[in-house]
Amino acid sequence: MNTTYLPGTQIEIINEVERGKIKHVLFDFDGTISLLREGWQRIMVPVCVEMICGDTEPTQAIIDEVNVMIDETTGIQTIFQMQRLQEMVRAHGLVPEDKIMEPIDYKKVYNDRLMEPVRARIAQLDSGEKTVEDYTVRGVLRFLELIAQQDVSMYVFSGTDRDDVRNEAARVGVAPYFKEIWGALPSVEEYSKEKIIRDIIAEHHLEGPQVLAIGDGPVELRNVKEAGGIALGIASDEVNGKGWDMSKRLRLLRAGADILIPDFLEADKLIEYLFPK
Repeated sequence: MNTTYLPGTQIEIINEVERGKIKHVLFDFDGTISLLREGWQRIMVPVCVEMICGDTEPTQAIIDEVNVMIDETTGIQTIFQMQRLQEMVRAHGLVPEDKIMEPIDYKKVYNDRLMEPVRARIAQLDSGEKTVEDYTVRGVLRFLELIAQQDVSMYVFSGTDRDDVRNEAARVGVAPYFKEIWGALPSVEEYSKEKIIRDIIAEHHLEGPQVLAIGDGPVELRNVKEAGGIALGIASDEVNGKGWDMSKRLRLLRAGADILIPDFLEADKLIEYLFPK
């Protein structure tokens, strides 16, 4: 594959898309806008390994299997990841059947552990020890400001629970930009990223290139591509909040990204490309 960048930028053009038609923009939240949940994988992996192995010493093969599962499912609702976890627990047979938990219970264990660092980071924002720039992807606040000046409707669609994503969007100061902030609800019938894209296209009688999805996970990019929309992948290094995460870049390439960026540092050039005059 020939790598093509917009001249003088790190904006990687994978597929030429029909530009200038975008009317609705869907943003993933964690890793795309917010860094409050940075490191969630480092919490989910040991939770999954612990649940699969019970009192048995973990093997590298099980750890690798968990990493692959998380890599493949980044962006979907946590409850679906926990359904996969339950299947893995049962398949390995290291935990007695009567000790295998329901997906909702695995999710509670994981969420309880994840919310410890999230609450600590929010407390740092509240105290002024940290700023919203510390807990957002580089340049995203500028990008939101610029894209809000276009004739578009903007939404968040996240795999994080709805009340949590709404609270965290408010804490990092981005909530006012969005017409709606969607997050996970108890059932797939009520909410999924695929359903949101389908509903928006049907409700507004849109053509594919009128919808842009921006995310760091394969799920939202695959969903928008299947609907004929434009997929902008952000291969964000969440630890540093800027620059490329090359493993994430490969995952987004496989998911069908049309455009790839490491962060939003080049927001002005990106807007010029997406919304040509």
